[in-house]
Amino acid sequence: VMRRNPFGMDVCCRKGSRSPLQELYNPTQVSLSNTAILHQIRRDQVIDTCRANSVSSRKRRVLTPNDLKHLVVDEDHEMIYCYVPKVACTNWKRVMMVLTGRGKYSDPMEIPANEAHVSSNLKTLNQYSIPEINHRLKNYMKFLFVREPFERLVSAYRNKFTQKYNTSFHKRYGTKIVRRQRKNATQEALRKGDDVKFEEFVAYLIDPHTQREEPFNEHWQTVYSLCHPCHIHYDLIGKYETLEEDSNYILQLAGVGNYLKFPTYAKSTRTTDEMTTEFFQNISSEHQTQLYEVYKLDFLMFNYSVPSYLKME
Repeated sequence: VMRRNPFGMDVCCRKGSRSPLQELYNPTQVSLSNTAILHQIRRDQVIDTCRANSVSSRKRRVLTPNDLKHLVVDEDHEMIYCYVPKVACTNWKRVMMVLTGRGKYSDPMEIPANEAHVSSNLKTLNQYSIPEINHRLKNYMKFLFVREPFERLVSAYRNKFTQKYNTSFHKRYGTKIVRRQRKNATQEALRKGDDVKFEEFVAYLIDPHTQREEPFNEHWQTVYSLCHPCHIHYDLIGKYETLEEDSNYILQLAGVGNYLKFPTYAKSTRTTDEMTTEFFQNISSEHQTQLYEVYKLDFLMFNYSVPSYLKME
């Protein structure tokens, strides 16, 4: 089987060469083995958290196809990536399009952001039969990227509720949040939903009625609920804080590190720890405690400590 690489030379497919999974667990290069130890520690942390919280994490034993719609499959390199919104997922989807595009794309950054989110551009695990799903879960290298949960939450809020162009979010969620959380809301606010305050957003998230009504939107859903790390054994857990190193390590394992690098660009608008601290200034300690409970498994599982700015009860 021939596959075109981005430079136009024909390179033979991975068949016969080592898979990313083999390279991860039995590295041939010393540089890869040091990083492998770090990822072993991260894997152990997830396993320990799942065990310690087995009551809450084992409620749903059997995953449904709907649970697998965030798992993007790369057949050529035998990899599965679970995407988490607000954790570099646009760039990772672009990279996956380069990897699975059979030479159609060579530079991830040439792919427009909205193209990366067109579902038909990538194949997800829920599109396979049960035996095919099980085969891939067993034999492909599975990875995801995580971020400090409250920083990710503030990033989602800023992106979805403070940008004027996100009218679909304002209509779908903003109007609901205003109606439920704001006393004496104006008719305009109820109609547009485009001025949701962070405090109102938090109140909406911790309201038991919200969770009963429908699952969280993927932009603020927990990583635990999007990627099911207690049911699916992830081989690699990348972190937003070490995005470049972790991403390029994965590309190295896939055997494409020589010609494909993870796109880096400093976004001046990026949500930082300082910014997150500011957003939480006006949240009552009671609400902070309740919000932490919602995201607690993500904090524990991915080894994020309780933020120092929280004034929890």
